Amino acid sequence: MPTPDELREASTRLEQVAVLEEEAEKDLEEAKNLLGDEIALSLSNKFSIFSEHELVSKISTEFKLNASQAKKHIESFPKKQMYYGEEVPDIVKTLRKQRRSLKGESRDRMTKSIDAIIDGYSEHITKCVKSIYWLNPYQQPFMKMKFDENDLLKLHSMKEASQRRKVIDSICKYWEAELDLKDTSYGKQYSLLSKEMNLAKREFRKHIKEVSSSSLKKSIKEETREYIVKQVKDNQGISARELHDRMPSKLYDRNSWHSISKMAKSLEVTSVSGRYFSLDSEIKKNVWAYTAAFIDSDGYITMDRNHNPRVGLVATGDRGKAFMTEIHKALGGIGKLHLDQKSPQDTRPVNRLNFYSQSDVTELLTKCLPHFRMKKGNANLLLELIRMKKSYKKAEWYKTRCNEIFKLMKWENHKDHVGFDFAKEGIYVDDISKYQDNCKMSVMDEMENIGGIIAKKEFGDTSFKVYYNKVKRILKQTTMDKEDEDIIMSFLDAGMKDEESSEDEMTMISSGFAKNKIEEILTKYGKNEKQLFRRENA
Repeated sequence: MPTPDELREASTRLEQVAVLEEEAEKDLEEAKNLLGDEIALSLSNKFSIFSEHELVSKISTEFKLNASQAKKHIESFPKKQMYYGEEVPDIVKTLRKQRRSLKGESRDRMTKSIDAIIDGYSEHITKCVKSIYWLNPYQQPFMKMKFDENDLLKLHSMKEASQRRKVIDSICKYWEAELDLKDTSYGKQYSLLSKEMNLAKREFRKHIKEVSSSSLKKSIKEETREYIVKQVKDNQGISARELHDRMPSKLYDRNSWHSISKMAKSLEVTSVSGRYFSLDSEIKKNVWAYTAAFIDSDGYITMDRNHNPRVGLVATGDRGKAFMTEIHKALGGIGKLHLDQKSPQDTRPVNRLNFYSQSDVTELLTKCLPHFRMKKGNANLLLELIRMKKSYKKAEWYKTRCNEIFKLMKWENHKDHVGFDFAKEGIYVDDISKYQDNCKMSVMDEMENIGGIIAKKEFGDTSFKVYYNKVKRILKQTTMDKEDEDIIMSFLDAGMKDEESSEDEMTMISSGFAKNKIEEILTKYGKNEKQLFRRENA
């Protein structure tokens, strides 16, 4: 058995060995870093415009490395940044939309968060650019080209010298024209150089488009995710086990139905009783137009006998349940879901997305209004009713007009039903036109626009025709969502129709109501009528 002195001596020697090993590891790491720096310098200078095969051969010879080691120094590209299945630009876009509904400190905090995400993503893009070693000598003009992360991945995937030379040639053409432009006064030569720069940019984009997206390398996980989404879209109601059975051998061996079910939770698919459904991406791009079409065919717009607004969408079965869940998410969570309800005929379960609150109904109908084909009359009646209930309950005409709207709603919903007993509801065909002409929109506009003459003196001529032209000008100068732009155009046309109508004619939407709705949307984008007129009359 060793003595205490021998143990102390052994301990000291082991400590010395550990220190020597640490120093050796540090020296090795430094040597690797120096080698990496030397290779990076050579890639940027001597070996910048060669094919990848030639590069690997030259680096292997000069730095005495094998082919695998050489490839590690030239094939690294930062991993694509994805969070919860979404790319960073899409996340920023979603956050900016959410920010429009915030005010004060909440809005400031959201802005700081968005800026932090953008800063982080900018660093990521810079790393991606630097990883394309053959572009490093041309980084200054390259940064002025139009590109995104997928374009950088395509550039990184260019292996042939001819491809790389074409891209560099277009960048150099742009660079030379830009340098000449700085010393050229405005004139014919200036115009020719500007045209040459634009042509060089187009040529650059053309070379990128020549690289097929399908040729880019993807990880097994990325391929699996894309496969799941595609199969669910093509085969609605498919199960995890069926997805696994249909996978190609490359994915089949690395996945199981259990891992697929876990992965599906983070994708744009909805699970109902172990089966998967997905809402088409084209629907999500213009969800309000699709919702309007759905209400026209399989939905309803009505009111109960207590004059409460009611709007709903109805679908049956598992597919209907998945659709209602997805459309509820796409609409921003407004409305109430009622799933798996028993049908009157005791067949497949009924699934509903109902809208009860005045705010939800107003938002839904206002955004769907430009897209309705069959139930636009019902929508206009409910918008009038909600406006009355919100501000005019004490008006002497309120109850009478509510009863008229109830009868008009019955008429709109059942006018095509042969044999429907309108007399039972006290509805007579001769009274319908009178009820329609008794719309209170213009009356409410007059009551809300008291002091309009003063506004005219302050801001100039505010007739709807002038307002129409000013808003059209704003739309050309402002980037906004397509659905908001469609709503504004719909209300502009309705307002012009009201202004051009004679005193004896009654329209469903008055110019004042149309202007109020347009102002609500313009405010989201930092625009309003007062700012417009003040700017022009300053």
